[in-house]
Amino acid sequence: MSVIEGIIQEASQAGASDVHIAAGLPIRHRIDGVLKDASDRVLEPQDCELVAREVAGEAYKAIEDIGEMDMATTYCGVRCRLNLYRSSGSVCLAIRLLASQIPELETLGLPPAVLQFPDYRKGIVIVTGETGSGKSTTLAAIIDSINHKRAEHIITLEDPIEYEHSPHLCSIDQREIGRDTESYANGLRAILREDPDVIMIGEMRDLETIETALTAAETGHLVFATLHTKSAADSIDRLVDVFPEGRQRQIRMQLSTTLQAVLSQQLLPQATGTGRIVACEVMVVNPAIRNLIREGKTPQIENAIATSADIGSITMDNALMRMARNRDISLDTALAAANDPESMKRTIR
Repeated sequence: MSVIEGIIQEASQAGASDVHIAAGLPIRHRIDGVLKDASDRVLEPQDCELVAREVAGEAYKAIEDIGEMDMATTYCGVRCRLNLYRSSGSVCLAIRLLASQIPELETLGLPPAVLQFPDYRKGIVIVTGETGSGKSTTLAAIIDSINHKRAEHIITLEDPIEYEHSPHLCSIDQREIGRDTESYANGLRAILREDPDVIMIGEMRDLETIETALTAAETGHLVFATLHTKSAADSIDRLVDVFPEGRQRQIRMQLSTTLQAVLSQQLLPQATGTGRIVACEVMVVNPAIRNLIREGKTPQIENAIATSADIGSITMDNALMRMARNRDISLDTALAAANDPESMKRTIR
């Protein structure tokens, strides 16, 4: 067994979601969101370099030239996403352990409205949340559900490819940034000429990618994408604010006609003290919300979500209060994760 295989096997057995390897520290596991030392042995720079060279192989030169590198591969049956980077002259690794199989959408504990996402035929669906909030797992489960429901062409753009899909009813092409295409923008422009039905974009990073994604949704494709935002309203503002002021009205119009739903996720410690549970805000877009987007009245969106429970929408703070009442999470956890903790405190009183 190689050094990296031993590291991954030990982390998997410990139930870690991530592994951190850096000189001057022991190998550290992230378990239930908290970093813990995996041993007492402090790593030397040469220890880290040994692991990095084993992982990167011939591509290790990229670390020396540009300072960091993303990749994904499988060790001991565990799919891993790896980032190699230099810090204070020494090479470090951050490794995310992924599920060995794509979980079924129904098993993720997501709100009922999310289970309808694979049934959409066109438009854009955005999944948001902080790094490590489970966005990639949710998207993989949605794509897998479509793969088992209808015969279509799915194309993904990822950096790097995390979950590997096996074609079932669908034809699936997974394209990796830096290997299969130069950038998200270039890959997405090319996708529109590749007869897709469903497009999954790992991250909407820039004006050109967002613009092309909206055009794809507008021309009858179903687009899934991620953003690093905390709420549905933040997502709207982020997408619009990327564009110069003279174009923002047009972008709001496009969003108002193409946006189907926004799902915002957080992974929180369970009240039992072990494991984590997902908390979700869901905005299913209805005529009222389309009008607010079109008119730029994003501060009113949260209230519109709160009054749209009949179609499956729920605000993050209402979801957190419900979870606290059910004792899935502690009250302190709910308040720490809330968008408006003071309002939540008043509601609880």
